[in-house]
Amino acid sequence: MSLSQGEESTPNRRRALLAVTPFLMLGLADVLLLLFWGIEPLWAFAILPPILFSTVLAWLAFSTDFLDDRT
Repeated sequence: MSLSQGEESTPNRRRALLAVTPFLMLGLADVLLLLFWGIEPLWAFAILPPILFSTVLAWLAFSTDFLDDRT
């Protein structure tokens, strides 16, 4: 992997944050929607751990450039 002028050799955490934020916001909006519908709060928060887990995995993949060698 060659670095062009101005690129850092450190993981790009800002790019990872920009890539993962829309999906995290959609997941949190889904939880809020379920809560406003009047569904039992336990069921709304039951979907929160998978949302957070997949967000963290995606952030790790983007921030460590794990996917760069696979394209």
